[in-house]
Amino acid sequence: MNNPLTMPDLPFSVFRFNFHSNNPIRLPPYPGSAWRGAFGHALKKTVCVVRNTPCAECLLKSSCAYSYLFETPPPANSEKMRKYTAAPHPFVLQMPLAEQQDTRYPLQIVVFGHGQRFFPYLVHALNTAGNDGLGGRRQVLQLETVEQLFPASAPQPVYREGQLDVLSPPAMPAIPPMPGRIRLSIHTPLRIKQDSKNVNGAHFHFAPFFGSLLRRISMLTYFHTDTPLTTDFAALMRQAGTVEFADKKLRWHDWTRYSSRQQTEMQLGGVLGSLELDPEGLEDFWPYLWLGQWVHAGKATSMGLGRYTIEADDVD
Repeated sequence: MNNPLTMPDLPFSVFRFNFHSNNPIRLPPYPGSAWRGAFGHALKKTVCVVRNTPCAECLLKSSCAYSYLFETPPPANSEKMRKYTAAPHPFVLQMPLAEQQDTRYPLQIVVFGHGQRFFPYLVHALNTAGNDGLGGRRQVLQLETVEQLFPASAPQPVYREGQLDVLSPPAMPAIPPMPGRIRLSIHTPLRIKQDSKNVNGAHFHFAPFFGSLLRRISMLTYFHTDTPLTTDFAALMRQAGTVEFADKKLRWHDWTRYSSRQQTEMQLGGVLGSLELDPEGLEDFWPYLWLGQWVHAGKATSMGLGRYTIEADDVD
């Protein structure tokens, strides 16, 4: 490779929004769609001053919090994704991995790069979304506190009793050494397409998976940071084509959601399960795989799909 040691530099912050309810919380499986829809509706209601005008036609779209966070159109001078109406959004929602049985609900949101400057809007919109109610039963959730999370230190309170505190700047996490065996556990449907078809477990290979992750990290650094990824993409993908999973336990999970914006049901199924890789020869891929735990992979990532974790066994 021309730049074999090039590392992705994607600073981000992780925030935990601590909600509570007066009743036991009962949200649908994979409630990221409900959260994203409620968040988007509340955010637009908060900031939009030009009613009944599509964002693409609005004169304020280049300076609007809703446009940047939720629509994310590529800038007019963009050298990438010029044919697309939207770039990757600067956030990812992460729901609790275990079903919530009590009256408390911790919602995490990963905010990439420049997206953090709109943090007050995120707090206000998610607070409003909770008060308006989530899911078919419109379950009301009240925001108590928000904490900024860190890999190696205690959470830092950044919102409590209606007041914002100072935030730490976004940062790229330190990449640990590779473990003796890389095991990825996929928690929410991972949707990858190849030749315009969804890739199921039997045809799930490393190259399409890594290609999806590489493109996503590249686009996030390009649109939301001052450090666009520069590396030998072609060489990385050629090498990815030689990598095989050491073990693969995947199943297809069908998931249907209703889009209120498009007024139609959408099929968003994907694979769940686990993947294992032998680390030999994966040094160039390891930073991207580790970062993918916060970035997510595949389609519909902003609503929490494509989330995986890497087990910490043998990782310092």
